[in-house]
Amino acid sequence: MRRIFSIYFLLMAFAVLALPATAPAQVSVGVAVSFGPPELPVYEQPLCPGDGYIWTPGYWAWDGYDYYWVPGTWILAPEPGFFWTPAWWGWGGRGFLFHPGYWGPRVGFYGGVNYGYGYFGHGYEGGRWDRGHFFYNREVNNVNVTEIHNVYNTTIVNNYGNSRVSYNGGRGGIEARATSEEEAAQHDRHIPPVTSQMQHMEAARQNNELRSSVNHGRPPVAATSRPGAFTEPGVAQAREAGHYNPPRTENSTGYPGSAVHPKELPANSRVVEPNTGNPKQDKKYQQQQQKLYTKQDQERQQLQQKQEQEHQRYSQQQASQEQMRQVEQQHQQQTQQMAQHHYQQQVQMSQHQQPHQGSPHGKP
Repeated sequence: MRRIFSIYFLLMAFAVLALPATAPAQVSVGVAVSFGPPELPVYEQPLCPGDGYIWTPGYWAWDGYDYYWVPGTWILAPEPGFFWTPAWWGWGGRGFLFHPGYWGPRVGFYGGVNYGYGYFGHGYEGGRWDRGHFFYNREVNNVNVTEIHNVYNTTIVNNYGNSRVSYNGGRGGIEARATSEEEAAQHDRHIPPVTSQMQHMEAARQNNELRSSVNHGRPPVAATSRPGAFTEPGVAQAREAGHYNPPRTENSTGYPGSAVHPKELPANSRVVEPNTGNPKQDKKYQQQQQKLYTKQDQERQQLQQKQEQEHQRYSQQQASQEQMRQVEQQHQQQTQQMAQHHYQQQVQMSQHQQPHQGSPHGKP
């Protein structure tokens, strides 16, 4: 039997605008994997491309079949005064759950994961806002002072150790809990990842070399100076690989696991309800989401029925073992194609529903 949950769910579920503060370690968007992601690779931070950009550390994401590395990159802050809270993985009782990152006036809980470069497990030590301008701490950021003059130097004592573990809880996970300030930050107004971040993540998902099953914890593109710039100058490779030890499963063919039939996929998970500040618009978005989920559930059921009918037909014909193996391969391909199609639909809806965010005033 498979030892992992075969899941494809949308990892770009960016409507993390109403996360409860009472139990941040339990908040997720529906992704559950029975084994944790690889350790964080070691890499050098690329040069900051300009004023107003904030570092967003790299992390492991899941596409339903494999962990893949989303390179760290510099992102232009969507609003003056906003910071980035990184995405993280945490044990949820029956699997590791994904918690997407978001923008807000305070840095919230990110699992106690030490991403480095100012994100040492709690809060952010890489810079501060002052009268609409972001000031960079050169002790943890790679900044060209001939072009960016709003800098300062503050030595940071890393009290969180040098752990490269990339998840909270579970066997071998980080035993960190949210502080009262991090819990309070959940009530702040949040902005989901901006379009450039979504495109950056999608480009990483499509890059086969960033899959953990290919790079074994050492991605060839660990960080970039700008989102999606995987082949441009300034790309940082991983200097050291993170510990990579995926479970061995029966009939494993390159991915840690995959669904053969739609019934092996979990119930279509729901994204956190939109919270744009406009109740009428939120209701409209929620209705659109529900309509899409209903349609996708129906398509799942239809494909499952079709495959079961084929099973019955081949059984009545007393098909050979080789014929049944070919049928199962075809069913697996159909299921994965459907899951991929549903994934793309949810990404497009997330992009459509994301509130428009302009660039910060006076920023490039």
